[in-house]
Amino acid sequence: MTGLPHPRPPVKRGVLRVADRGWGSYRTLTAALRAAEDGVAVHVRPGVYRESLVLDRDVTLVPEKGPGTVRVVAHHGPAVTVNGGAPVLRELTIEAGTDRGPAVLLTAGAAELDHCRVSGGRIEAVRDARPVLRGCTVENADGSGVHLTGTATAVIEDCAIRSSTGHGLTLADEAGADVRHTTVDRVTGCGLVLAGRSRATFTDCAVGHVGEAALLVQPSARPLLRGCRLHDSAGRGVLVAEAPDTAAGESRSGAGATPGAAGHEEPHIRLEECEIFRTGREGVRASGPAGLLLRECTVRETGGAGVIATGTGRVTLDRTRVVDLSGTGLAAMDGAYLDVRGTTVARTGANGVHAGGHGTVRMFDCEITTTAYTALHLAGTTKTVLNRCTVRDSAQHAVRIEEAAELLAEDCAVERPRMNGFDVKDADAVLRRCTVAEAAVGIRLDTGHRPLLEDCEVTRSADSGIEVAAGTRAVVTGGRVADSGAAGVFLDEGSVAWIEDMSISGAAGSGLVVWSGARPRVRAVTVEGTGKNGVYVGDGAHGLLEDCSVSATGFPALYVGAGATPVFRRCLVHDTGEDISLDDTADARFEQCRSTAVGVTSMPVDGEPAVAPGRPRAERTAPGPGQEPGGAERLPVVLAELDRLVGLEKVKQEVASMTKLMQMVRLRQEAGLQPPPLSRHLLFAGNPGTGKTTVARLYGRLLAALGLLADGHLVEADRSALVGEYVGHTAPKTTAVFRRALGGVLFIDEAYALVPAGQGNDFGQEAIATLMKLMEDHRDDVVVIAAGYPEDMARLIASNPGLASRFTRTLTFEDYTSEDLVRIVESQAARHDYRLAPSTTAALLEHFASVARTEQFGNGRAARQTFQRMTERHAVRVADLAAPGDEDLTVLLPADVPEAVVR
Repeated sequence: MTGLPHPRPPVKRGVLRVADRGWGSYRTLTAALRAAEDGVAVHVRPGVYRESLVLDRDVTLVPEKGPGTVRVVAHHGPAVTVNGGAPVLRELTIEAGTDRGPAVLLTAGAAELDHCRVSGGRIEAVRDARPVLRGCTVENADGSGVHLTGTATAVIEDCAIRSSTGHGLTLADEAGADVRHTTVDRVTGCGLVLAGRSRATFTDCAVGHVGEAALLVQPSARPLLRGCRLHDSAGRGVLVAEAPDTAAGESRSGAGATPGAAGHEEPHIRLEECEIFRTGREGVRASGPAGLLLRECTVRETGGAGVIATGTGRVTLDRTRVVDLSGTGLAAMDGAYLDVRGTTVARTGANGVHAGGHGTVRMFDCEITTTAYTALHLAGTTKTVLNRCTVRDSAQHAVRIEEAAELLAEDCAVERPRMNGFDVKDADAVLRRCTVAEAAVGIRLDTGHRPLLEDCEVTRSADSGIEVAAGTRAVVTGGRVADSGAAGVFLDEGSVAWIEDMSISGAAGSGLVVWSGARPRVRAVTVEGTGKNGVYVGDGAHGLLEDCSVSATGFPALYVGAGATPVFRRCLVHDTGEDISLDDTADARFEQCRSTAVGVTSMPVDGEPAVAPGRPRAERTAPGPGQEPGGAERLPVVLAELDRLVGLEKVKQEVASMTKLMQMVRLRQEAGLQPPPLSRHLLFAGNPGTGKTTVARLYGRLLAALGLLADGHLVEADRSALVGEYVGHTAPKTTAVFRRALGGVLFIDEAYALVPAGQGNDFGQEAIATLMKLMEDHRDDVVVIAAGYPEDMARLIASNPGLASRFTRTLTFEDYTSEDLVRIVESQAARHDYRLAPSTTAALLEHFASVARTEQFGNGRAARQTFQRMTERHAVRVADLAAPGDEDLTVLLPADVPEAVVR
């Protein structure tokens, strides 16, 4: 009987030899592996082995004659599949089959591929496989050279992934990798792709000549790159995608998150000491919500922007260089967040930094130099902070702020822009301790906000040092302007500037120019060494100059043009050729002013108005109806308007009493006597619609008429206008609102909302602290009125001891009576050319008596709404008439009174 051959017993230890012909114990690798147990080494003779190997134990496969002599070519499926154990494949050439699927598939275990060459297919690790790739080359794969999914983790060291159709290395799901000294080169897709919640560390790796991004990261992935080079990509160097399904192409713009809060999170994606260069598009683009950190990196020679954050993107740059670019250096668009520290941006083909949308930019200890456009262009509603930054040699403006953007710049230096140093257009800006040298105009302000310049220095401007454009309000405190090519400070037509404690010197033109219609308040300003006038007050200009000193001027120290009405108080003119030059129609007033060491003096005797030589005093310009000299309203006009208000009898008595007290204060001040103690800040306690805002507006006008406020305008604010959304945001917001109120009244409605009940650590406390300091610093310049429900206002005052000392008087606004509400409707009717029939007045009185006085009742607002509803009902009624006459069109009848909400 012919029997089957006896199976070869398995070898437990030692060496098995494989040869496809002649020498060897086994003809196939598969047979040897089937026989081998843990610890066995399989030595393979040179040849081509067309097999699909399956490994699940600790065996070693090694060529007998060294690398390149043994080729394992897939018969079907992967050439090598590892399902377990810790097999070692050393110096093998592994080739995929014709299906171009994975050449090596690792489903479990801890396989090691040592100096293997894998061709025609990828290395794929799935599930919980833990492969080690050392000194391997992967080439000509489809989809991805190395692909890790599931919870697979890999160590990849001294490897090369190249010439693949698709990506170089891909991690998805929760896969992880430690990649060292590895290159990815010449792949059509992205070099490195991290998706899902994958994690990876890349050390001293190089990724170049890729078709898309060198590094693509989805938001939930966590890569760390150290000492890597990402270069020569047709797309971006680094792309942080917006959403998990975002491909490597264009990412969608996301909705903005709260930028400040996001900016304080720890970055998830980190590049340290890396170099990104020669990209076809942006060097770095972050669109997703994950934080991206570049520390001590270099971004250069990019085809687009160096670094751009869009949508929910958040980028932090620490001691990084962004240089030699064809486009913008750094950009933050939509709602993105850009945090930049110790970074250099240089030699850009467009802006150095561009911010738009509603993002946030924070820059500390940075340098921006040699930009082809404006160095920092800030637009949209962006919020930007610059601290200890230097801007040099921009081809346009150094810093341009426009639209509704906000800028806080502290301790910054601007040098040699070809246009303006800081150019503010329609936006808001606070500049503290900033210097500008060799600009066209050092600082130009053209905005409806009230920007602040504090202790700033402007030198060697080709034109004006500081320019406040037509209609602009500004506050300038401290600092100096020196050696400007034209005016030192130019205040354009209709501008309103507060300037104090600063010096102007060496201007080629006039030191301070006040143009037609401008109304500045200038205090403690020194002007010296000017080519023309020290102070030039143009035709029709106004303003107050106090405690100023003017000397060494080329033209008369003070010039006042036709019809101008400035007031000079306690000013000194000294060491110059002539002190005053007045137009024949000028109406300047000099109070306690003097001249010393002046060649030609025309300074009037104290208390006398200044009159041009030969002009009779009777020719002085008289103020218009209801106006005081300088444009302020006459007090009786404002008091009469207050008296005409419906109801509010106790409030009107209180305001009249305060007016008399403040008149006495003004008289004592003019007599050189100390004024009595006076707190002008007020609390208004009352329900909605009781006239609090109206009285606040009149109060400001009263103080202006008394000369105790410069303008008397009203600025309304509430919690949302004062309180920020994140740490460090509240104080700038509160300060910006307060600046707009300088010279007038800051009216804070529902002020109790600054201290929400039961929330001790709310940002509202910071707003209150900021307000109290500002009220102290500007005690003579602003009146603050806090308004709200009576019981809630008591809680507000109790929340901070400093509030009680600043708000010592409370005006209580009582609810309107039914008779008051009828009078308000009658007033509304007269204003809009309607009349109430006598029976309608009685119906209205009954209507208001029946209305439920709940918390939703609006008092005066309810009366105005009632009138509106009456006109609507009247329109419906009259529309049915064939030929309505004048009485039909104007008289409101009882039928037009709406139904009341009965108690």
